[in-house]
Amino acid sequence: MSSKIEQQIDQIEDYIDSCRYQKFSKTNIIVDKDELDGLLEELRARTPEEIKHYQRIISNKEAILEDARRKAEELINEATIQTNELVSEHEIMQQAYAQADQIVRLAQQQAQEIVDRAVVEANAYRSSASQYMDDMLGTLEDNTTQSLESLTAIFANFHNSLSGYIETIRQNRTELLPQNEEILSGQDQGEEDYPEN
Repeated sequence: MSSKIEQQIDQIEDYIDSCRYQKFSKTNIIVDKDELDGLLEELRARTPEEIKHYQRIISNKEAILEDARRKAEELINEATIQTNELVSEHEIMQQAYAQADQIVRLAQQQAQEIVDRAVVEANAYRSSASQYMDDMLGTLEDNTTQSLESLTAIFANFHNSLSGYIETIRQNRTELLPQNEEILSGQDQGEEDYPEN
């Protein structure tokens, strides 16, 4: 099952795939800036929710450790009770001490094993959650970088086109200026050829 972030990234990719190509281009597309901003804003809103989800998984480590400690204390308490029962009779005191020590050692060993397993599991959850978030953020970074590069290329082409139009306009004006000067010069000459009476 994909996460909400992955679903949002899929929506952004689908949107980019649905955009029309710019005229005379097979790589540049025309995007609706507001729509793309909306998709990115929604992705930004969902990211903290996913992070909280994995923080809850990591926080379960404490619950697992607490449960292990509780079980260990129960085993030790049970061993202590059995020890007290055994030593209550003077005739079997030596045997009781030996059995009690064995029970306590066994309880401590089992308790340590439970705690060790809990730590390993909690670390595995944390490592898995951290790796998943790193992968998701890496994908998000790649997609955002690609979007930025696409937008930069689009605006660069637009800038180049406008610069070309401005240069053409300037050349046209320059070509027109000598003709204007000739017309004005001819009008002045005509006035000299035909003086007023």
